[in-house]
Amino acid sequence: MAIAVGVLAVLAVLFLVVGRGEGARRLTPLAGLSLACVVCGIVFGQERVVAYAFFLVGILLAIVDAVRRTREGHRRPK
Repeated sequence: MAIAVGVLAVLAVLFLVVGRGEGARRLTPLAGLSLACVVCGIVFGQERVVAYAFFLVGILLAIVDAVRRTREGHRRPK
C-alpha cells in the first residue's frame, strides 16, 4: 500500500512539473475529485467495502469527466 501511495505522489509531482507548458491541459476539478477518491480507496484498503466504493466513485467520475471533455472538444472549433 505504501508503494501505491508513493507512486501516486510521484505521478502527481510529475504532472505538476511537466504540465506547466502553454499547451498543457489542466486538471479539471472533477478529475481531481476522481483522483482523490481513488487515493482514499487505497488508504482505506483494509475496509474492502469502503475501498471498493471509493474506487467505484473515482472511476465513474473519471468517465464522466472524459465524456464531458470529449463533448466540449467537439463543440468548440480550435
